[in-house]
Amino acid sequence: MILVAFLAILRRDLVVTGREFIPFLIQVLLQPLFFLFIFGKVLPSIGAAQQSYASLLLPGIVGLTVVTTALQGVTLPLVLDLGFGREIDDRLLAPLPVSLVALEKILFAALRGLIAGAIIFPLAYWVLGSNYSVRTDAIGVIIGIMVLTALAGATLGLTIGTLVKPEQIGLMFALIFTPLIFTGCTYYPWSQLDGIRWFQVITLFNPLTYACEGLRYAMVPPVHGYTLPTLGIGWVLLGLGVTFVAFLGLGIYTFRRAVVS
Repeated sequence: MILVAFLAILRRDLVVTGREFIPFLIQVLLQPLFFLFIFGKVLPSIGAAQQSYASLLLPGIVGLTVVTTALQGVTLPLVLDLGFGREIDDRLLAPLPVSLVALEKILFAALRGLIAGAIIFPLAYWVLGSNYSVRTDAIGVIIGIMVLTALAGATLGLTIGTLVKPEQIGLMFALIFTPLIFTGCTYYPWSQLDGIRWFQVITLFNPLTYACEGLRYAMVPPVHGYTLPTLGIGWVLLGLGVTFVAFLGLGIYTFRRAVVS
């Protein structure tokens, strides 16, 4: 009974997303499209960036898209569900423990993040053309890191969504998303921050750093026989794993506190 109810709620969310698939694509892909075009195509074309920069940028764009899509997939609906209308009560009436209602939201948001991240690859091939370059010998590692990244982003979104009030949602985006994006090694490799050591240390507190560096480890091919140094894959898995476990526990706790009176 519990499994049937869980799958029914998940299927309902997937059906709703399927009906709004085009708006979903526009929402999650518009920003990556312009990032890839400007930073991966325009700047190298005018000599403002190296031709190989697109290879460094693409893993960051994939990681950023997965994290932000998964995070927003929980945060925005949850803020509305916990608002004045208390739409969350419909889900709480299902024969499910409260923690499984939260887990369904995490799983659904993670699936959204994975779909958005996967679509970046053909989009990048279309935008970058000859500058598109991705290793094909570590596909399993790429998929594994993307899954862990999506789950970490979704648990972070659950925690934020249960702590932020609807009237504070705009402030939340300014205070959380801007530092998340620009300290997450999206546009630059972590190893090249040696000259700014204090900033290099700060980036280690951002889970997006581990996502982008893990994807660079698995995606960026050698350039002229030179392999790009990245964070070790062990540290990447540890960083994403700790983020997932920590915010899963905290998010379920804050979710229960927000919905159980």
